[in-house]
Amino acid sequence: MKISIMDYGVGNLHSISKGLERAGANVQMVEDPEELLEAECIVFPGVGAFGAAMEVLRPVLPGLRKKVKDGTPTLGICLGMQILFEKSEESKGEGVAVIKGTVRKLRRGRIPQMGWNEVVPKSDRLFEGVPEGSQFYFANSYICLPAENVTIADTVYGVRFASAVRKGAILGVQFHPEKSGPPGLRLLGNFVRIAEESS
Repeated sequence: MKISIMDYGVGNLHSISKGLERAGANVQMVEDPEELLEAECIVFPGVGAFGAAMEVLRPVLPGLRKKVKDGTPTLGICLGMQILFEKSEESKGEGVAVIKGTVRKLRRGRIPQMGWNEVVPKSDRLFEGVPEGSQFYFANSYICLPAENVTIADTVYGVRFASAVRKGAILGVQFHPEKSGPPGLRLLGNFVRIAEESS
């Protein structure tokens, strides 16, 4: 399984690349979004801002949206999860819009949320073998508000919010599994297996 990680040009993607490699994936960085249209599997990483990321993706958005909707295994991490939704308070313009719902700013607690927090999963293979009560690393100022039944885990930080979603082969996590130690590596391994079975 070759996983294409989209490089929006704004951050160090070393951690997520190494995490996926440790999970058994063959990883390539993609700077030209056109390459995503031929990808076996797509990861949208958690660096940058909603508007800047979508500016990079906008030239291929119709084709990219169709590709993801048609079943290409896709994982969005932090910002990468947010761009899977229709729109965000952070920036004007549409998201990839493969999941119905919006993204809004956290309104309570210290913002951004920086640090470890519990993720409470529902029954989903993405969390198979992840110990109950596991803590994951967050660095977010925004949360996703799904308008369809896609939430597979939630977290409390001021409010209860969706910290993981799944719609077929489309998955998103608001936390950073690549910075979350053994539970995060287990989750990435589960994603790789799900992706291999979906492709």
